[in-house]
Amino acid sequence: MYVPTFDDVRRAHARIYPWIHRTPVLASDTLDRMSGARLFFKCENLQKAGAFKVRGASNAVFSLDDEQAERGVATHSSGNHALSLSYAAACRGTPCTVIMPRTASRAKMRAVTGYGGEIVTCEPSLAAREAALNNLVERTGASFVHPYNDHRVIAGQATCVRELLDDSGQLDAVVAPIGGGGMISGTALSLATIAPDTRIYAAEPANADDAHRSLKAGHIIEDDAPDTVADGLRVSLRELTWHFVRRHVSDILLTTEEEIIDAMRLVWERMKIVIEPSSAVAVAVVLKHPDIFRDRRVGIILTGGNVDMYRLPWVDR
Repeated sequence: MYVPTFDDVRRAHARIYPWIHRTPVLASDTLDRMSGARLFFKCENLQKAGAFKVRGASNAVFSLDDEQAERGVATHSSGNHALSLSYAAACRGTPCTVIMPRTASRAKMRAVTGYGGEIVTCEPSLAAREAALNNLVERTGASFVHPYNDHRVIAGQATCVRELLDDSGQLDAVVAPIGGGGMISGTALSLATIAPDTRIYAAEPANADDAHRSLKAGHIIEDDAPDTVADGLRVSLRELTWHFVRRHVSDILLTTEEEIIDAMRLVWERMKIVIEPSSAVAVAVVLKHPDIFRDRRVGIILTGGNVDMYRLPWVDR
């Protein structure tokens, strides 16, 4: 297992710079008052393809040699990695095929095909995704770009918090959602070098708390297809992301489905930006735990903004 270093992050940033946005860092007086902290929101919801995952996907795609690129890339994803890899592949001019659960957001499926990606649907479980992906790779010879358990992907994701600190200055803590752990791993990779005293908190839905249970148990615990509105966080840790989580994450904080939806709506209403439920998980835990974050400078990574406008989670509430 190759563990990326901060030199990989530097190279990734130079490699992907032409293909990504340097997203803004925003603030909100209202959310500062509600949390008792000084909050800095890294707006990856305004990123190319609408999510931070375009960083890791672009780094992986542009790391391929010409022969690999000609055979194409493939992955499995519920949405944001799928459309991010499709975007990066289109920029490189290489074919992209994505295994997506049949329950994936229609908006994210439309985005994948809009970027030129081909979708193969499967049942909504990690086992089904991986089986379909293995068959595809064996048949086509495409390069598998894992959504998170890939050193190229983690190095790409690590560029996000590097930019955050450049724009916000020193932070006491950084909070980001956790599913498979790609963003948290990238955050840990950068902070370990440029801000080792900054604490890292992962935010997770209580309905999909396998990373929380893993950290407490000291080993990976998987939860296949948990039921949460935060669809980007329904996957489990893997060996490489677990390496970073167990060494660098101070705690994994949980939040309820209602709190996630309330935080999502709050950001829409008060900050006037669109975030998806997975992003709102990080906001929800900061508001839920003022004892941890009060009077501190806290970075929050808003990981994506790809929302199905026909299925807003508060419409029926």
